[in-house]
This record gives sequence, C-alpha cells and structure tokens, in this order.
Amino acid sequence: MSTEQPPNPRRPRKTPATRRAPGRPVADGPDLRSRLLDAAIVCYTRQGIAATALRSIAIEAGVNPALLHYYFGDKEQLQAAVIQERVMPAIATLSGHLRTAGDDTARLIAAFVRGVGETVAEHPWFPSLWVREVLCEGGALRDLLVDQIGPQLPQMMAQRFAQAQRDGQLNPDLDPRYLVVSLVGLTLFPIAGAPVWQRVFGVETFDSAALRDHTIALLDRGLGCG
Repeated sequence: MSTEQPPNPRRPRKTPATRRAPGRPVADGPDLRSRLLDAAIVCYTRQGIAATALRSIAIEAGVNPALLHYYFGDKEQLQAAVIQERVMPAIATLSGHLRTAGDDTARLIAAFVRGVGETVAEHPWFPSLWVREVLCEGGALRDLLVDQIGPQLPQMMAQRFAQAQRDGQLNPDLDPRYLVVSLVGLTLFPIAGAPVWQRVFGVETFDSAALRDHTIALLDRGLGCG
C-alpha cells in the first residue's frame, strides 16, 4: 500500500525562485534611463539619427533591447526624449550666457563665444551632432533649429545687433543676420572639425580656451596690429 499523502489544498503552492511578475525588464541601477539617453547620443553622433537602430543603442549601453522599448516605446519616442533631455539643455546653457550679457553688443558677442565653449565642455557631442543633423541635408534636427531654437537664439541676437546699429554702436556695413552666422562659423564649426585640425597642425589636443580667446580678440580688434 502506498504511504504518499495527497496534496493539501490549503497549503499554498511554492513558486520557483526564478519566477517574476511580467512587466519591467531586469535593470541594473536607477541611472539606467539616463545611461540609455547617453548611449543614444553616442550612436547618433557616430552614425546619424536616421541610421541608428534601437539595437545599436542597446549594444552601446550594454543592455537588452527590451529596456529601450520599456523606457521609450519606439525609436521616435526615444529621439524626442533625447531632444528634450539632452539637446535642449545644451541650448539652455548657451542661452543662459546670453541672458547675462545685458544691452552691450561687445558683451553679447563675448557671451556667445564663451557660452559655446562652456556648452561644448559640458556636452562634447554637441558640435558633431549639430553639424551632422542640422547642416547635412535631411538632418533630423533641422526643423528643431528653425522652429524652436531659431526664435530663442539666432533671431534674438540678430534683433539685438540690428538695434545696436540703429543706436550707432555697431558697424553699419554689417548685416545683423550674417553676423550671427559668422559667430556660429567662428565657434561651433572649428570645434566640430577639431580632429581634422589636430592632424593638419600636428597637435595632440585642440585648445578650446585658446580658440575662445582668439575669437574674442578677432571680433574685438580685427586683424590690425594697433
């Protein structure tokens, strides 16, 4: 006769230790979402936004692709998050410098030059991403510049320069709009091209502080020796 006892219906069935409730994928720390955004920036800068797959970002971050879907949903939602939580804060750093410049034109120009330097110091990826995604045809950030950033920075600065001309504080031969373009060309683009210039001039590092001081001196005193 068998001595095996029938199962007790009142006794709860044991759950295997490896079983977990469905939902959030296994993560490895509270900063994972931020790390995923940083990995996206790296991939965007290296490959371009359109060419970057979620799987590439997951590999860069060292996580399962399911985590990207959990935190951001899809590729478009991730891109929107990168813009709002990485790109726009970089723009805010530059805007903050301009707000402290007051009405003096020379101070405004110097604030822009220094602001670009500080923005790049805090966000080293910014120049390369900007060149790739704004200047290149089909860049994913071009509409962002026109619709959101344009009124905040380029248009505001052009208006300030135009007023300085009317007040007799700025060379009347200058075009306020092209002055903004020139400032961008003297600051952001040389930094984006730093790897090339390092090879051309045979230097190991690109001195951003020296570029800042040079640009301010060039705009303030021109090419004269006096």
